[in-house]
Amino acid sequence: MRWYCRYALSYRDIEELMLERGVEVDHTTIYRWVQQYGTEIDRRCRPHLLPTNDSWRVDETYIRVKGAWKYLYRAVDSVGNTLDFLLTAKRDAKAAERFFWKTLNAFHTQEPRVITVDKNPAYPPAVEQLQADSFLPQRTKLRQVKYLNNIVEQDHRFIKRLTRPGMGFGSFNSTRRTLRGFEAMNMIRKGQVKGVEKGDILGQISFIHQIFSVAA
Repeated sequence: MRWYCRYALSYRDIEELMLERGVEVDHTTIYRWVQQYGTEIDRRCRPHLLPTNDSWRVDETYIRVKGAWKYLYRAVDSVGNTLDFLLTAKRDAKAAERFFWKTLNAFHTQEPRVITVDKNPAYPPAVEQLQADSFLPQRTKLRQVKYLNNIVEQDHRFIKRLTRPGMGFGSFNSTRRTLRGFEAMNMIRKGQVKGVEKGDILGQISFIHQIFSVAA
């Protein structure tokens, strides 16, 4: 399950890798593991995430679900650390508002000084509503400058690369669960958890063992 959420492999690739190690596991079983434990990786790693800064870079990318495009809202801070993510069926002000609200309530984020977005017209009314409801400070500045969002657009690539071997998803719920595993492993990969540096592969494996109480 960790391999699937970390590397661009299909379920059948994982099945073959397990077989090479003398373990027979059907690819559908690996799928069920990802559905069950991808969300658990996300939930369990969040209390261990390092604080992010107050400069948000927000964008959405497309994810194909059952032949139709859905929208994955994502945000990073000014140094590329993941703030949060949300899969939505629509790309409108309500979806943007839900995403901002989720990000504001994450364990490791702080109130934004500035939110940088592209020219999507959904963002200004979402920010205005959150400020009117006192969920977002009035001092927060919304900045619609596309080129300043290169950092989040580059960060999309890791997630998009992981979705390609599966050739799309079969349902919205399975997509949401799988993406939670992808995003959690992406945060761990980037060195966002306490005590695990970026590039420390053995440290990443040890951290997964730790949060699941598995003996190495």
